Amino acid sequence: MRFMMMVIPKGYESAPPDAVPTAAAVAKMMEYNKALQKAGVLLALDGLFPPSTGARVSYADGKATVTDGPFAEAKEVVGGYWIIQVRSREEAIEWARRAPMSNNEVIEVRQIHEMTDFPKDIQKAAEGFENLTHSGSTE
Repeated sequence: MRFMMMVIPKGYESAPPDAVPTAAAVAKMMEYNKALQKAGVLLALDGLFPPSTGARVSYADGKATVTDGPFAEAKEVVGGYWIIQVRSREEAIEWARRAPMSNNEVIEVRQIHEMTDFPKDIQKAAEGFENLTHSGSTE
């Protein structure tokens, strides 16, 4: 089972474009990342630039509208993520509990859909893209 663990840092919604973590925070996080890697569960990870550098594309009546960041209505935003492959939701949560987070930071843990999670008609509609996603499992 694959899970995405999304970091939601308090205050990141209004962070300036050049905001970066401290070297000490990065060093702690690298130790955690190495533990994920050593355990063989890490598939991907990335940090994201603040929302002030982003854009949102919204859709209404078949038209796309682009809004540049920062986004006044944003209350929680993703600052980074890990994708891990583990045996269960409980194991994913346990890994999230071990992360070296600061006060008021949150990690949201959500399972990633596998093609086999979908009915056959949806799998057929998605034919040709099954190799673009990880299809392995630790079950």
